[in-house]
Order: sequence, then structure tokens, then C-alpha cells
Amino acid sequence: MKTTKSTPKISTLEAVIVLLVVLGIMSLGVIGFGLSPQVPVLLAMGVVTAWAMLRGFPWSAVNAGIKEGIDQGIIPIFIFILIGAMISTWIAAGTIPTLMVIGFKLINIQWFLPSVFIVCTLVGAAVGSAFTVTSTVGIAFFGMGVTMNLTPALVAGAIISGGIFGDKLSPLSETNNLASAVVDTDLFAHIKHLMWSTIPAGAISLGLFALLGHGDHGTSLAKINQTVSVLNGHFSISALSLLPIVLVFVCAGFKMPAIPTMLLNIFVSAGLILFEQPQMSMTKLTAIINTGFVSKTGNTSVDTLLSRGGIVSMMSMVALIVVTLSLGGLLMKFGLIGQIMTPIAKHLNSDGKLITAGVVTCIGVNVFVGEQFLSIILPGRAFRQAFHNGGLADQALGRVLEDGGTVINYLVPWGVGGVFLTTTLGVPTVQYLPFVFFSLLCPVMSILSGFTGLGLAHLHASKKATTKLTQATELN
Repeated sequence: MKTTKSTPKISTLEAVIVLLVVLGIMSLGVIGFGLSPQVPVLLAMGVVTAWAMLRGFPWSAVNAGIKEGIDQGIIPIFIFILIGAMISTWIAAGTIPTLMVIGFKLINIQWFLPSVFIVCTLVGAAVGSAFTVTSTVGIAFFGMGVTMNLTPALVAGAIISGGIFGDKLSPLSETNNLASAVVDTDLFAHIKHLMWSTIPAGAISLGLFALLGHGDHGTSLAKINQTVSVLNGHFSISALSLLPIVLVFVCAGFKMPAIPTMLLNIFVSAGLILFEQPQMSMTKLTAIINTGFVSKTGNTSVDTLLSRGGIVSMMSMVALIVVTLSLGGLLMKFGLIGQIMTPIAKHLNSDGKLITAGVVTCIGVNVFVGEQFLSIILPGRAFRQAFHNGGLADQALGRVLEDGGTVINYLVPWGVGGVFLTTTLGVPTVQYLPFVFFSLLCPVMSILSGFTGLGLAHLHASKKATTKLTQATELN
């Protein structure tokens, strides 16, 4: 008779030790030694694999964990590859240079950072993607901010904060749709409940950017005039060059998914390049899409800012996503994450403790797994019954998943969001992190809501009684 080997039992203490070792390896490598995150994450993955082998897990479980982890990131990986192609074609078509020239003419230097925050919020709300905001208008604003002698990390913070804020306001947002689906609540009810933490965090962020956004105006004006002159002399600056960004809004209006929107945009941008530059060969055009656009204006600042994009530019990030998701898949497959989350969810006896534990758990999943969607799905499953038992409505849990999960992924150096933003803007995650005020404030606002009860959705009395009766029946 054939027997199967039982799955090794993992204690909570053992899970905590393994996770702390993993966190120590990644944080020491990335933050302590300033290394690219791929190698520290790969080392952490090796340590977890070695531990699993010593504990008696079969190699088939390791394989399954890696496959299951990577499966979560296939679509985001493809989207990021398309974004790389879109960035290079937008620069070559004059879209981003045109946005910069228009921005220099319209935006007051004194109020540059709050203006960036507001515009990125509006664009984010329209397209429902902080990634799209950062990789399109965000690049233009970043170039403008650097030209104005503002701290690059501070400019990045305003762009990222605005993009995430807009994402949280949008019914087109993938994370809004995912979080509402995980907690089984209406999308618009979910977004409405988010406002209790999102609006205060956004308002405070706007005030901080208004307070901090002051540059050297005399020097800035001279550099702006020089930059505008260079852009006008070497790029196609025209209303026609704005066609790709108009297309993004049109696709958003028709609720077209991200992948077809980006594919269409790349093709239209490529056609625009051929129209504006008839001498452009197909070989050179495909090189721009593949390896990125190389600016050759002779102005070092402009060339540094606008030499970017291309499919190849995303490969380092794709490699990190693969190893990070593989690590996350192993941690879940071996029950290390669940071993900690489940006991926590069962021993919470107040609104404040429930909200705090939920937020902290979402942040923890972001740190250990590095994937935005999993930071919503895993805590959502683990805490839903505990929230019901405590009398809290599904919307309350949905807001926790957003405030601790969605917005924090952009602040994790080895997380999908953090790596994407660093790759796109060229500013290390640990440098822009202190200035992404919106992401830092959302968890605080959520926790304050838990302890004060302000804006906290509870179950109706009848539903609460039904939940308790169901729980009592299950125990019997």
C-alpha cells in the first residue's frame, strides 16, 4: 500500500524566526549595503528552501510554491513590459517633451509640487492606475522638477502620492475592484468608505507639498528657459504629440483594460513617430521600442532625463518580480505567513485592535511577499470572519486592505511597486519613501478611525446577530 508523507507541522515561533531571518537578509542587503534587491531576495529564497528541505518538505512542494507565486505576477509583468515600450515611444513621439513645455508655461514655480500632486491625482482618478500616471505625466513632471532645482526624491514623492491618491478615487482601479471583490461589497460603497482615510491623507499631503515645494526661483527660471529651448529644438512639440495621452483617457472612458489600452497606445505612438519623422527607419523604430529612446540634444540634463524606456529597461525589474513572487509563493506554500496571520485574527476583541492588526498584517505581507495583490487577498481572507465577529462591516475591512496593502507596496524597496517606481523615475525607494506622504498617512488615518470610531462601518444589528448565531452553530 502506497503511503504519502504528511506535511510538516510549523509552530508560530518557528514561522516568526524564519520570517525575521528573511526580512533581515533583504533589509540588510538592500537598505544596509545599498545592493540591488535581486541578490538579497534570491539569497532569502535559498535560505527558505534550505530550511524547507531540512524540515522535510518534498521538493515538489518547493516547485509548486515557486509556480504558484509566479502565477500571481504574469499579468503585471506583461503590463510593465508594455509600459517600458510606451515610455520610449512617448518620448520619441514628443508626447512627454510637449507635456514638459506646456507644464513650464502653465505651472507656477512657487506652487509646483502641490500642482503636480493635484494633476497626478486627477489623471490617476481618470485612468485608475498609479503606475500609468508615474510612467507618463510623472516623467514629464519629474523632468520639470529637477530643472527647477527641487530635490528629486521630493518631486518623486509628489508624483507618486498624487498617482496613488487618484487610484484610490477611481472605479477603474484594479486594486479597488480587487479589494471590494475580496470582501464581497459593492465597488462604489467600498470607494465611498475609503474616503474617510483617503481624503484626510490627501489634504494633509497637499499641505505638506505646498510647504516644502520651494526652489531657487532665479536659477530655476534660467534653467527652465534653457530646457524649453532645447526641447523645442530637438523634439516635435505640438498638439498632435498629445494624441497618445488623449487616447489613454478615451480608453479609460470606455473602460478598456490596461493591456489592450497600452498595446493600442504603443502602435499609435509608433505611427506618430513615423508621421513626424518620415526618415525614421523601421529598424530604428523597433530599437527605440526594444532598448529605449536615447536623447542626443547635447544638453546633459535633458539627455539624462529623456534617455529612458524600452522593453529591455524593464528586464531587471521583471527578474526581481520573478524572484520576489517565488519567495512569496514559498512562504505561503510552507504556511509561514498563514501560521502568523490566523492566530492574530482570532484573538482581537476591539475595533481598534482589529483595524490595527489588519493594517499591520497587510504591511507585513507587502514586506515579506512584495506583491500588491497578495497584500489584499491574504489578509482579506484571514481577517474577514474576525471583523464580522467584532461587528465590523465588510467596507471596514476593505479600507484596511487598501490603507495597509495597496498604498504601502510602493514603499517596499523589493516590492513590485517600489521597484517599478525606482526603475521609472530613477530615484531609489528608500530616498523617495519619506516624501510619499499619502502612503505614509493612510495607515495612520485608518488606525485612528479604528480607535475613535469615526467613519468606521459596523454591521447592522440584525446582521450582527445572524453572524453570531452562525458562529455559535458552527462551534456546536
